[in-house]
Amino acid sequence: MKQSTRAYFQEAKRMGRYGLKERLHGYIYARWPYLYIGIGTGSHPSFKWLKRMSDPLIRLFRFLTGIRGARNSNKDNTVSFADTYHGKVLTLEGARQLVTVNQPIRLENLEKIIPYQRARDIVMLNPDKLAVMECPCRSTRENPCLPLAVCLVVGEPFVSFIVEHHPDKSRRITPAEAIEILEQENDRGHVAHAFFKDVMLDRFYAICNCCSCCCGAMQAQQNGTPMLASSGFVCEVDEEYCTSCGSCVEVCQFEALTLSDFAVIDEQKCMGCGVCETHCSVDAITLRREPSRGEPLEIEKLMATYQARVRKSTED
Repeated sequence: MKQSTRAYFQEAKRMGRYGLKERLHGYIYARWPYLYIGIGTGSHPSFKWLKRMSDPLIRLFRFLTGIRGARNSNKDNTVSFADTYHGKVLTLEGARQLVTVNQPIRLENLEKIIPYQRARDIVMLNPDKLAVMECPCRSTRENPCLPLAVCLVVGEPFVSFIVEHHPDKSRRITPAEAIEILEQENDRGHVAHAFFKDVMLDRFYAICNCCSCCCGAMQAQQNGTPMLASSGFVCEVDEEYCTSCGSCVEVCQFEALTLSDFAVIDEQKCMGCGVCETHCSVDAITLRREPSRGEPLEIEKLMATYQARVRKSTED
């Protein structure tokens, strides 16, 4: 058994809430992410082969991994697929903060930020350990967006597991390199999401830079499975400054912008990623906090609040 595999199993066992099925599910997900996500989205070549051979095999895979259909509802308040696997939309600054943390963090049950029943912790062990890997969503598409190496894995035991098991598709990087990747993807009009998964120890483990043409989570969101949570912001357009150039419309991955005499935002579709803001050459677009969309994932503020509470409890 590889050292990183042992470290994952040990951490899962230490937490005391994972049975054998969950531990194996986590191993399968991290060990074969391209197959796992490709089958889940139906884009992996083996999906078509398996479907031709036997639909029961697909149903067995989805039963073991928790992947159901695109419209996994939660009408009876049971834990849905989206509760176990989801992303939080990040602004570029929010993403930068997550890859420059220089101390261990343990923030649990962040339901106001991560509005799901499971996988809503930020527990970053060795947060300075970072890796970039080829995006599983893009890698299984017939004509993917490029480059492929845009998914950032953050902290242990995840970084060592990915690098050790996927040496041809991943590499360790520095925080400066991570920031460069985030900024380059933002320049391409792609959205940063912090991803959480139940079998990834119920916590944050990666930042994916996503496009609506390749990303399985964005397509699931469009098809009715709420896998993505808003950043907590919405965009506003200053009609006086807008020149109707259309740059913001071209880069909006959520199709929340249309063009009239000025850019018009559909606030119901806007997820507050801020990509349109960074692409506006005349500063006509700004982000506005929208409390009804939950709280932003701003790790520096969260850490400051946590540290203040610790000091207060110590003083008391």
